[in-house]
Amino acid sequence: MKKGTIVLIVILVVVIALGSGVVGRYNQLVALEETVDGRWAQVENQLQRRADLIPNLVNTVKGYASHEEQVFADVADARSRLLGATTPEAQMEANRGLDSALGRLLAISEAYPQLKADTSFIRLQDELAGTENRIATERMRFNESVQTWNTTIRQFPTNLLAGIMGRQPKPFFEASSSAQEVPQVGF
Repeated sequence: MKKGTIVLIVILVVVIALGSGVVGRYNQLVALEETVDGRWAQVENQLQRRADLIPNLVNTVKGYASHEEQVFADVADARSRLLGATTPEAQMEANRGLDSALGRLLAISEAYPQLKADTSFIRLQDELAGTENRIATERMRFNESVQTWNTTIRQFPTNLLAGIMGRQPKPFFEASSSAQEVPQVGF
């Protein structure tokens, strides 16, 4: 074989190898981004489940604590903000407000022993507790996929391809600072 043909074959093999690497990295980014989006959809699913339970819980508590209108209004407002949020960031922020309002609502139940014994309330509280566990699980899975995504797009040489594609780090789902505070209800 001629020297020129051998050089051309070597160059072609190198180009094919590099092209395969770029295609492989691209496909990895697509798969990781879809995983993050899918995990977020699961978080949304559980947030919706909780939002669907809240009106029943509020109505049950209202029967016992009708003078707590501000708490009920706060819960309804927080729920509306969550349902109206369109981006993951807005949903995370709205969820923080809903967490706080729900904490105050559940704290009211402590002041009403007859409410704590009501079977409807107990059932709804159990449903809400189960949903909160599901939300925690899905948030954890979402954060794991975000960590994988963010790590991958920051590593060389994938960071070059991610930059060309305009891919940015995604935010983690973080608890609000008020989540560490115990809700206080005064009578």
